[in-house]
Amino acid sequence: MLPTCDVIYENTGVIVDNSALQPDILINAHDRAPVIIEGEYAPGSTVENDARTRLGLRTAGDGRVIESVVALRYPQELRTESDLDAATRSAQFSYAVHYGNGDRFPVSGWLEGSCEDIADMVRLISVPQRAVETASNHLETGIEVATGTLNRVAQQRPYVTLEIAKLLGLSDVLQTRRMACAIVANAMIFHNRVAGMHPGVKQVDQVAGPEVENPRDEVLAAWRQILEINYWPIFAIARDIIFQLDAEAAAAILRTLRDTAQRVIASGANIAHDLTGRMFQRLIADRKYLATFYTLPSSAALLARVALSKLEGIDWSDADALSKLRIGDFACGTGALLAAVYEQISTRHENAGGRAEDLHKAMIEDVLYGCDVMPSAIHITGATLSGMFPSVRFDGSRLYTMPYGRQRDGTVSIGSLELLQSSSIMTLFNTSDPALRTGSAGEETSAQVTVEIPDEGFDLVVMNPPFTRATNHEGAHADVTNPAFAAFDATSADQTEMGRRINRFGRGTCYHGNAGISSAFVALANAKLKKGGVLAFVLPLTAAVGSSWTAFREMLAQSYSDISVLSIASNGRDTSFSSDTGIAECLVIARKTSESTPMGTEFTSLVRRPANSAAAAAVAAVMKSQDDIRSVDDGPFGGTRLSVGDEHVGEMIATDRLNDGALWPGVRVSDYSLVQTAHALVDSRLQLPRQTKASALKMARLGDFGKLGFVHRDITGPAPRGPFDKVPPSRTATYPALWNHNARAETRMLCNPDSQLIVRRGMESRASEVWNTASRSHVVLDFRLTSQPLAAALTERESIGGTAWPNVRFCDPRFDYPFVLWSNSTLGLLMYWWHANRQQDGRARTTITAVPDMPTLDLRELSDSQLDAAEQIFEDFREAEFEPAYRAEFDTARKELDRRVICDLLGFDNATLEAVHRVTEKWCAEPSVHGGKVKSQSAIIAG
Repeated sequence: MLPTCDVIYENTGVIVDNSALQPDILINAHDRAPVIIEGEYAPGSTVENDARTRLGLRTAGDGRVIESVVALRYPQELRTESDLDAATRSAQFSYAVHYGNGDRFPVSGWLEGSCEDIADMVRLISVPQRAVETASNHLETGIEVATGTLNRVAQQRPYVTLEIAKLLGLSDVLQTRRMACAIVANAMIFHNRVAGMHPGVKQVDQVAGPEVENPRDEVLAAWRQILEINYWPIFAIARDIIFQLDAEAAAAILRTLRDTAQRVIASGANIAHDLTGRMFQRLIADRKYLATFYTLPSSAALLARVALSKLEGIDWSDADALSKLRIGDFACGTGALLAAVYEQISTRHENAGGRAEDLHKAMIEDVLYGCDVMPSAIHITGATLSGMFPSVRFDGSRLYTMPYGRQRDGTVSIGSLELLQSSSIMTLFNTSDPALRTGSAGEETSAQVTVEIPDEGFDLVVMNPPFTRATNHEGAHADVTNPAFAAFDATSADQTEMGRRINRFGRGTCYHGNAGISSAFVALANAKLKKGGVLAFVLPLTAAVGSSWTAFREMLAQSYSDISVLSIASNGRDTSFSSDTGIAECLVIARKTSESTPMGTEFTSLVRRPANSAAAAAVAAVMKSQDDIRSVDDGPFGGTRLSVGDEHVGEMIATDRLNDGALWPGVRVSDYSLVQTAHALVDSRLQLPRQTKASALKMARLGDFGKLGFVHRDITGPAPRGPFDKVPPSRTATYPALWNHNARAETRMLCNPDSQLIVRRGMESRASEVWNTASRSHVVLDFRLTSQPLAAALTERESIGGTAWPNVRFCDPRFDYPFVLWSNSTLGLLMYWWHANRQQDGRARTTITAVPDMPTLDLRELSDSQLDAAEQIFEDFREAEFEPAYRAEFDTARKELDRRVICDLLGFDNATLEAVHRVTEKWCAEPSVHGGKVKSQSAIIAG
């Protein structure tokens, strides 16, 4: 259940101030909060009340407070079992967790699981989240105070902080000083754990207490002694930082952080291995360009559980077999993902009868590979992993700082991505391996070593890679040529050369510059995975629907099976699995295969991100328990509903092999009946909710009969690329253009050009070529559903389309009318949303290169009479004002447009129209559509 824990059954004398009380089970583990289990046979009418009365009690001996209690219901059939032990091991129990703050998990209903599941839950809740937050706040406060001292040092003796920055591989800026103090604080906390476990190691108070005259020398001596035992990941850089300081500054910092460490320990959260990682994420430098966002513990736990469930043929009881696993994270950051995987392996080994502690040496020395470009990140990862079992000695690790940027020999390096072209790489100083250090503190401590990270050598690659894109269309800072490689003060020339290097290494892989560096890390994972290995990634939601990610989806379609894609349907920051990204993300987990088997892709859309590791465990368990998942081909009945207790937590839906590179529109959807309706419509079947039969409705790609105009950079880009200059509009413009968004001026399907184009001297021929693509129809690229009404617009005369409104020229000009009518009807909006990127709230985005693949009504199938009807319908709506798209269910103009398109143009009956209205309501209820805005008529009236 827990390593080195005491399990006490129905004993008296275990609770302070109530020695007669007999908790059913008290689980008391070293460095963890005590947990009580109260049990009754089902229905257990009083078990929850009993559980609540145990909260707040203190355990005898150590006086620790009971902050969580499990209320457990035994199945009735256990009453009559003769072999109770065997029956208990195979039984399914109902249970719920009660917390000291009054919370219950699940909020209502009961969790269902085995003895192993209950043991897993006890392990998770023995690390109370509030204590972790309290400890984080203490740590942040202490680090800020210590950083103040280091800032004064920087003013008085700037060379000192410059040397400290060099130790970390960073520039001497405020973030770097904070990071240095975080590393020292981490060592102080760990010192508290090490002291007393080894003879002769002094307590922290003995080396940095208020009565100690020279804390600097005392701490350095203690840490040298600790390093002789091992613990290099935690103490090596911390010792070198303190060595740079004089006695006065060192004393101030060490005494501050000694007090901080004591407060952290007193909070009861010093066993939370993500604690320093959280702080590191807050302090990390160059986050803008490295895009290193901290993977939340709950997200890491969820990804680890799903990933390990896909590993085949693993005997979790066999320690020798587990020691032969190879698990890599080539952008490990603070080590949250490696730690989550390690924790799950340990749990599975213990559940299978082993001792997790016996795995520790092999896990650190051989199993877990972590690479990062930041030495401080490797320090945190090493501290996190070695802290799992701090009393177990090990020799070295597989944690490496990778060379990045301009090197001493004049070449440039791109970090872990160098492994795309070689299995052998020269790494920088490895803080975890004393054999790689070339001297003691104060001497030269940088070193390089050649390591082998073989292709097709890993069982699992788990990553949350940087998301930064190589392109710079958005007009970033002048000194940023390539944002993907702008970290660590890289010059423009360095960035250019590094960009060329990744383009060369990434050729023939799924890497794409517009997709970002994360696509290169996926390519690296694919190269390193063996057949049968598992890929597990946190990726931007664009990986599912972006055109620049097509090669990634092709790679999975061709070489992977058992694919799981998880996303979050909620709006706001809860759509990400990382901290502070502000964009929607997805988890992608798949098993590499050499066989041509159906992918068996499963999409899971969660209502919200799991709040903590216990919630993540419950979500992973309920996902795994689903045997018969609804398919996208089942009709508009929705997906398989996922519930934790009585709480609806999401839906799952399955599909057979997707077409190579096809979009994955089943992400970030709260109601999968919309997915089923859209999927059928793409297949030319109109299959609507509550309708038993599908009707034929011919669909096609827009590019099959329409041609997109030029991208805006080919129109007004710097010469010689663009032949035009854009100026304000004129009623007599020779070259009118519908260029920008103006929601107030775009409430009608007929829009006026907002600009005119002036031909640049000497570019007349090129201007004529561009103008020949002009047309009346325009399609929106960045559709702000919460403020803009139109997916497509028509201009009175032919015009050029710009950044927001590229134009579409049809093979038959009569198609303009049905195109704009269809595009702004409910079914047209559904198709746009289905095809677009839903990464941001209330916003659907696409690109000019993706628009030709957008599914739309096949206008070639319309008869002459239908084309005439379309023109008349458009004329009837010429003056009609539409509300923003997210308000479609209340928009009278939109409802009337639906009636005219469905009934008058396409010839369907009123029953079909009513079914379309249901689709409208469902679509408007999607968080990615309304973005959290008030949308209901009743809510507006009440407000």
